[in-house]
Amino acid sequence: MPLTVAAYDRDGGTITLIFQIVGAGTMELNTLQQGDALQDCVGPLGEPTHTEGLRKVCIVGGGVGCAIALPVADKLHKQGAVVHSVIGFRSKDLVILEDAFRSVSDETRVMTDNGSYGEKGLVTAALESLIQEGNRYDKVFAIGPLVMMKFVSLLTKKYEIPTVVSMNPVMVDGTGMCGGCRITVGGETKFACVDGPDFDGHLVDFDEAISRSSMYTEFEGRRREDACRLFVKEPQ
Repeated sequence: MPLTVAAYDRDGGTITLIFQIVGAGTMELNTLQQGDALQDCVGPLGEPTHTEGLRKVCIVGGGVGCAIALPVADKLHKQGAVVHSVIGFRSKDLVILEDAFRSVSDETRVMTDNGSYGEKGLVTAALESLIQEGNRYDKVFAIGPLVMMKFVSLLTKKYEIPTVVSMNPVMVDGTGMCGGCRITVGGETKFACVDGPDFDGHLVDFDEAISRSSMYTEFEGRRREDACRLFVKEPQ
């Protein structure tokens, strides 16, 4: 299960993971109590995010993808770059890390699909608004659902802004041997666990990635039902 480190304490020897309960695996994680343990935790895997030489960037995060986007925004802020952040959620009750983003961003826009908090609309609307206001970004980092990253990349391609996306497909071994996390980038096969997670958003075949992401929907549904029976107690 690929999970991204949202924060870490090197002296304390701890890492912070943020996840949303969407399937059997995250349901099981949610049952852990203080003092419980995972059998294995391996990482970091893949390639680091490159931020060198960037003077002005826009970070676009969607949903729990914001947990991945925050460390990128923080690093760029510490390097002295101007950071604009656009974070989007389905509704107010799903908003996370807003204060943390504001603390490392020169400008922050919060979007919700239903308008229950911040501005109503998609992150692409806020991003295009910032571009049309005259902001010239060296790079855009988009991290979130595949559909969101696809349309952010289509938008930035129109404005010729280099864009990095973070790909997080189903992974099995994390070494590139199983091939489960393969994606097509610029016509070539890449493995997100070793070549990624960052890729050029203008070269990623998002339609293929979206299609592959639905391959395990039926299996995951059965596993979720099994987990529900195992971890959710019947009312007395």
